[in-house]
Order: sequence, then C-alpha cells, then structure tokens
Amino acid sequence: MFHSDRMWSCHWKWKPNPLLFLLALYIMCVPRSVSGCANCRVVLSNPSGTFTSPCYPNDYPNSQACMWTLRAPTGYIIQITFNDFDIEEAPNCIYDSLSLDNGESQTKFCGATAKGLSFNSSVNEMHVSFSSDFSIQKKGFNASYIRVAVSLRNQKVILPQTSDAYQVSIAKSVSIPELSAFTLCFEATKVGHEDNDWTAFSYSNASFTQLLSFGKAKSGYFLSISDSKCLLNNALPIKEKEDIFAESFEQLCLVWNNSLGSVGVNFKRNYEIVQCDSTISKVIPGNGKLFLGSNQNEIASLKGDIYNFRLWNFTMNSKILSNLSCNVKGNVVDWQNDFWNIPNLALKAESNLSCGSYLIPLPAAELASCADLGTLCQATVNSPSTTPRTVTTNMPVTNRIDKQMNDGILYRISVVIQNILRHPEVKIQSKVAEWLNSTFQNWNYTVYVINISFHLSSGEDKIKVKRSTENDSRLVLWALLVYNATNNTNLEGKIIQQKLLKSNESLDEGLRLHRVNVRQLYLCPAVEEPEGFKWPSIVPSEYTLPCPEKPGFNVTRICFYNASNFSETYWGPVDISNCLKEANEVATQILNYTADGQNLTSANIIDIVEQVKRIVNKEENIDITLGSTLMSIFSNILSSSDSDLLESSSEALKTIDELAFKIDLNNISHVNITTQNLALGVSSLLPGTNAISNFSIGLPSNNESYFQMDFESGQVDPLASVILPPNLLENLSQEDAALVRRAQFTFFNKTGLFQDVGPQRNPLVSYVMACSIGNITIQNLKDPVQIKIKHMSTQEVHHPICAFWDLNKNKSFGGWNTSGCVAHRDSDASETVCLCNHFTHFGVLMDLSRSTSQLDARNTKVLTFITYIGCGISAIFSAVTLLTYVAFEKLRRDYPSKILMNLSTALLFLNLLFLLDGWITSFNVDGLCIAIAALLHFFLLATFTWMGLEAIHMYIALVKVFNTYIRRYILKFCIIGWGLPALVVSVILVSRNKNEVYGKESYGKEKSDEL
Repeated sequence: MFHSDRMWSCHWKWKPNPLLFLLALYIMCVPRSVSGCANCRVVLSNPSGTFTSPCYPNDYPNSQACMWTLRAPTGYIIQITFNDFDIEEAPNCIYDSLSLDNGESQTKFCGATAKGLSFNSSVNEMHVSFSSDFSIQKKGFNASYIRVAVSLRNQKVILPQTSDAYQVSIAKSVSIPELSAFTLCFEATKVGHEDNDWTAFSYSNASFTQLLSFGKAKSGYFLSISDSKCLLNNALPIKEKEDIFAESFEQLCLVWNNSLGSVGVNFKRNYEIVQCDSTISKVIPGNGKLFLGSNQNEIASLKGDIYNFRLWNFTMNSKILSNLSCNVKGNVVDWQNDFWNIPNLALKAESNLSCGSYLIPLPAAELASCADLGTLCQATVNSPSTTPRTVTTNMPVTNRIDKQMNDGILYRISVVIQNILRHPEVKIQSKVAEWLNSTFQNWNYTVYVINISFHLSSGEDKIKVKRSTENDSRLVLWALLVYNATNNTNLEGKIIQQKLLKSNESLDEGLRLHRVNVRQLYLCPAVEEPEGFKWPSIVPSEYTLPCPEKPGFNVTRICFYNASNFSETYWGPVDISNCLKEANEVATQILNYTADGQNLTSANIIDIVEQVKRIVNKEENIDITLGSTLMSIFSNILSSSDSDLLESSSEALKTIDELAFKIDLNNISHVNITTQNLALGVSSLLPGTNAISNFSIGLPSNNESYFQMDFESGQVDPLASVILPPNLLENLSQEDAALVRRAQFTFFNKTGLFQDVGPQRNPLVSYVMACSIGNITIQNLKDPVQIKIKHMSTQEVHHPICAFWDLNKNKSFGGWNTSGCVAHRDSDASETVCLCNHFTHFGVLMDLSRSTSQLDARNTKVLTFITYIGCGISAIFSAVTLLTYVAFEKLRRDYPSKILMNLSTALLFLNLLFLLDGWITSFNVDGLCIAIAALLHFFLLATFTWMGLEAIHMYIALVKVFNTYIRRYILKFCIIGWGLPALVVSVILVSRNKNEVYGKESYGKEKSDEL
C-alpha cells in the first residue's frame, strides 16, 4: 500500500510538468507580441492616408502608449482630420488622452471634442500621441491626413491658352530694373505635337510693346530683345521638326550681354553661343511687366507648364550654369510666392518637381482585425493605393475641405449601412466608395463621388438604437456627389435615391443598405460684400468678378461647403487688394471730395482719416506729390467745425506724424509742403554730426505759397520757430543714433485737432508747432528745446502756460500737459517763448483764473466747495430777510426797508442762478445758456446798484436832514435800481455777438455760463 501510494505520488508530481511549462511560455510570450503597441509607433510619410487607435472600432486596450509621426517634405505642411473621436473624458484629460503637437504648441484632447475637426501643422512634421490608463476603455479615434503644398517650389504653373482666361505675371511689389545683361533659367513642358507658333514668356512696357520674349515662330526658336530677334536653332541640340520641350520638364537657360551682342544657350547640359549683333549696346528698359505665356492675342502661349523661372541681372558662364542648384535664387525674379501673382487655378502641385522635395512613401501597414490579434490588438494604418490630388495653398485652416475645382450641381448622399459581419469602419468606408463608383458608372447622367466620410446619426439619419451599444450594427456615411449637367437635364434627388436602392445587392458581403437620403447641396447666398462687389448665388465653387472701378483686373472668391454638414455652404474671405487703385489716384479722389471742408460731417471726417491712414500705412516711402495731396486733405478737414473734428483728432494727428516720417527726401536736404491750414517741413540730418539747423515758419513775402519756411538762419518775425540744442543727440544710444536721419516740423494754422475735453482746461491762444527727430522718442534733455510761437490775437495774454499735446490723456482723446515745459521771461504780449525738455506738439495756453499755476487740483476743489456753501448760505438768509419783510407789513412802511427788500431780491436771484448754473449748463442748450448768463450779469449789476442807492439814501437821511422831500422817491429808486442794469445788459446783447459775451465759446463747453 505504501509502495503504491508512493508511486501514485511520484506519478502525480511528474504528470503536470509539461502543462506548467506551456502555461508559463504562453504567459511570457503572448503579451509581448500584442501588448507592447510596437506597431502604433509609426512614421507616416505618404502623401495621404489614415490611422486609428488600437483595435478601432472596438474599444482600445488599457495601458497604451502610442505615437504617430506624420512627416512631409520641406515646403509642405500636414493637415489632419479626426473622422471619429471617442476617448474617456475627464477634467484636463488626466486619464486617457490624445496629444497633438503641430510644431508650435501641444494640445490635449479627450471625450468627443475633436470629432470632425481639422488641424494644420506649422512645419512639415506633426506628432500624434495616444495614451490610456488601466481602467475605462472607449472606442478611440479614426484620423485621416493629407500633405499640403505651401511653397511655389512644389508647384508648377499651367500656362493660359487665351489672354482673357487668366494672367500669370510678376507681383506689383517686384520692380524689374534696367537690364544691359541677364541670365534667365526656367523649366517647361509641352503637351501634344502641334507645330504652332508660341511664346513661353514675355516682358513688355505699359503700352504692351514687347521688350523681351522667348518662343517659337515659323523661322524657328527665337529670343526677342527690344525688337531684335535672335534665332537660337543652331544652339539647341534637337533634330529637325523636334520640339524643344516634351512631356517631362527640361531646363533652358539664356544668357545675354549688350557689350558683346551674344546669346548663350544652356540646354540638356550643352552650352552654345549665338552671335546677335543687332542687340549690341541695346538696353532693356525697367519697370515693365513680365508674363508667363503670351500677353498678346495674335500669338498663343506655350501649350504646357512652366516651373522654376529665375532671372538675374548679370551673366553666368557655362561652368556655373552646369552646376546651377535650386538654392541659387534669382536676384531680380525668383520662383517664390512673393515674386508672382498667380491665380489658384493656374497652380498645380506635384511631388516630382526638380527643386521640390519629397519623401519616399513607406509601405502601409496591413489592416488587422481584433479577431486576428486576440484580446489585445495593434493600431491600424491605411494609405490609399493611388496618390490623391494634392491640396494647394490658401486652404482654410479648420473644419474645412478643399474648394471644388469642377463646376456642377452637388448632392449630399446619406446612407445607413447595416454592418452584419462587424467589419472595421475603414473597410466599410472603402467598400461603400467602391459600391458608389460602380453604381454610377456608365449611367445616363454624368456624376462622380468626391468625398465620403462617417457621420453621427442625426435628423433624417437618426438611428433608434444607440451606436455605442453592442447590438447596434448600423453606421451612417455621408458622400458628396457632383452632377455635370452638360445637356441642361435636371437630375432630381429621387432618381439618385432609386438608383442606389436598386443596387443594394451589389454591396459587399456582410453589408446591407438600410436607408438612403439624397439632398441637393445648398447654394451660397447672393451677397454684396464689400460694397460694390455683388456675388451671385452659386454652388460651392470659385467665382470671379471684374473690379468695379479698375478695368482689366479681377477678384476671386470661393464658395465653400462644410465638411461636417454638406448642406451648409458659406462664402470664404475675399481679398480685394487687386482692385485697389494706386495711392495717388485714391488720394486725389479724397482731395476732390474734401474740397469744401465746411460740408463734412463728423462721420465723413472719421472715414476720410481712416482712408488716409490706410494709404500712409501701406506706403513705405511717400513722394512729395502724394505727400502734398495728403497734406491738402488734412488742410481741408481742418476747415470743418471744431465739434466735427473732435472724434477723429487723435487718429488724424498720429497719421500726420507718420506721414511726416515717411516723406521721401530723395537725396535732397529739405522738403517743404505748405497748405492753407498746416505746413510740413522735413530736413535731412547728417549722421555723426550735432549741428542741426533751426526751423522757422512765417508768412510769405509774396502770394506764391501759404507759408515760407527757413531751415537755417531763421526769419525776422516768424509765426513759429524752433531752436534745437547743439548737444541734442549726445545722450542717444548707438542704435537710436543710427536711426536719426531726419527732423520733421509741422505747423498748424488752425487748431481744431487740439481740443482738450478734460475737466480743467485753459483756452489755446497760439498756433501749434510740432517737431520730432526721426522715429525715436527724445526726452529729459539737458539743454531744452526753445519754441517761439505767435499768439493768434494781439490781446495781452495773462500768465501764459507752455504745454504739449499728450495723446494718451483723457482716455486717448488727448489733452494739454505742462510737464517738462516752462514759459521763458522773454515772452511778450504777441508771442511766448517756451523751453521744453522733449519733442511733440507745442502750444501756449491762457490761465483764465490766473491761479492754475499756483493752485493744485485739491485746493481748487476745496475753494469750489467753499464758494458754493457761501453762496447757499447767502441765498438762504436773503430769502429769510425778504420773507420777513413780506410777512410783517409794519416793517416795510419806511424807505430803508423797501430798499433792503429790493437789495435782498437781487442778492437772492444772483445766488440762486449761480448755484443752478452748473445744472442748467448740462442741458447744452445755447439759448438757455445765454439767458442764464445775461440774468447773472443783470442781477449782479442790480445788487451793486441797490447797494449804491442805499448809500445815497443814508447820505440824504443822515447828512441832508432838512428840506429833502423827493416826490415818488421809491419809484425813482426802482427805475434806477432795476432799469440801469437792464439797460447795460440790453446794450451788450444788441451791440455785440451774444455768443462772444454770454455764450460758451469764450469759456469752453463745460464751463459755467458766467460772464
């Protein structure tokens, strides 16, 4: 028994060993093969493709750390679109998350926030990382990506075959200089074998006279230089009747020098020289227009494409040309976007261009299902077998799809597919695309599908069973169908729907068509934006309008459809820069409009200032002609009323300063621009010198101009002058000193732009003088700047205050500031001399209260309260006195009491009107203000008159005691006491302008209506 038990025990110990070994081997090996996510750390360099989270569309596994690196060639960016997105949601995405690194910033997503959105990289590489924790699992994401060309090096130009189709020319900002020699290189292709005349490029002047061109004529290939044709057949290594260009790109370089009269031709690594004596000493004029293709109706353009057109204003030898690389940029014209004005429809991106860059596509990963990988699976990556069309530049950034290049009627097809065998969504999308293409193939209507994507079920596509449940096997796909109605035959959505329902059986095994909805795509609405540009109601496509006021120029706008909802269409942004007129032309129109400045409203002035500001900001250098026109515009504006100038004053002053800084001196020492209401003087400064000329402006000795300027010795009796200190530039840094090349002086004859709206303000009594050095700020000078300014009237100015215009004061409305400026003792009644330690707009103010310089704001406020309290007490007791005499008849029987009653009445009304004056002024009614001011004057005079009459009565009563009876004593006193002040006020109102005496003009808009 013991033996048998021992044998059984040994047998039991030996039997499980193979099982344990296999179990251990499975535990160690299987997780390593499926859980490491090795295949979800992938570099994707195909032109386009898709990738998904692990196990998509099933839930992704736990503890994943995936990284996709999307890489494109230099000159491209990457656009990624999340077709589906469902990751565990949490605050700050602390559990499961997807991170998107676009080269500039990193953004983290979770939940369903990124579904349907598109993102662009800032460089040619984008990183997408996905991580999951140990707990909750979700469906994950499905993303597609595409390469976007952003450099002209990756695009060729399709030459226009008719001159009215479109034009490919150099940009307006590119100026071609006068050429006595050049080297020109470009690549070209030709379609077909027609033996017709053509032109590859042409350079002409404003009257379209050909100055330089290359092409083919009956006599052969030629280079035309200023009406001289040089035949190049002998220099080209081609056979008779053979085209120089074929279906693949070939580079041709042409070299010319007017001193030798020879043309060098470099083609297919062969360099030959052709003598062309007729071009000796000829010069190709500058400032012409360069076109790719022909710019004349008589000669056709090369039927093909051009690429990498470069131009230099010097000659290159054969050795340099044979080793010419893509990095050698043309110093006159180069193959970059900044040098060309090319319509979008003329551009086509390709990956095999000689100076473009591309990556060799890596083989796509095989699509694996979770059934093949067990409980854990890998991420999938899919790329199309054929290269799709490449998206060019200027595409919208987010949630957009490319513009429709082909015209046609668009339909949105919504299909609900029942996924019986639970195929992955990527496979379903591919199978449905094949089914749609086969369904519409060889149909009576010319249609094709251009887009297909998954979409959340909503509206007419709503599915009763939620997609997140396991029992749901239905998916919603949206497709975009284009119908080319070439024979004007109408195609209804019902016909498309019936066609799809009939072909249900041709779907792939395991897929069943559940529902179909077809809807014609909405049109972009007809709009007028901006004013004068009327865009019609069209299907999503590109539409071109002629410029309303610029014949021969067009503006293009694109009608887009929304990628997430094909039924929504909208107009893209419009760029009307091509329709804008030249600055001189626009400025002349504004000048004519402002010829009568008195008729301009405040809104008109704001709009005009904004237009002039745009002109000044756009121009880098402003010549004297344009500068004079702009200064005349501001002069006309200054003829308007001060109230109309108030709102635009700050922007107008800034624009005038910028205009003065941009005036082109053009190698001359001084520039003078004078107008009726303001004048501008600009003086050049020699670098490294401290001797700066003084500036003065005065009335001219003749009537040839409005003002006369002097930059050196100064005038005898100027309206304004500026004396700069000799050590002005000593304390400047080296950087600032290098920028100092000019000094600007502006004189304002009318001061409507300088209206101080602050609570405490003094009237401006002088002209305004502005001065600045270059475009730098100079302040805290050791030796001050001396500004001498004439007063606008000859009346004596009490306590003149030197101030500068502070643009930041009063909430950027501007206001006068006295910091850093003092009045010199040499000032007199006709002019004031100011000393300031900085530069800006200077003026002289008059201190009406004669105490502003001694009293600060706090003390002024205290005195104001004391004044109002004292007047209130006086009014109260005057009223008490008057009421006492009215109530008790016995008190008012004698003459002194009656005189006192009249005096109290005058005092009462004087104090009441003074106390109520500030409140009445707030109504801003001119007539009411004048009436209150006149009454204040009247009761003030009446008070003093009754005081005088009381003194006369006391003299009669105390000195002339006897024989002093006067008939109707009080009546005569009342006639004098009330009549004399009334007579004085009436004479003033009749003899002078009431606004000058009692109105607000003399005291400011917010002052009390005092005398």
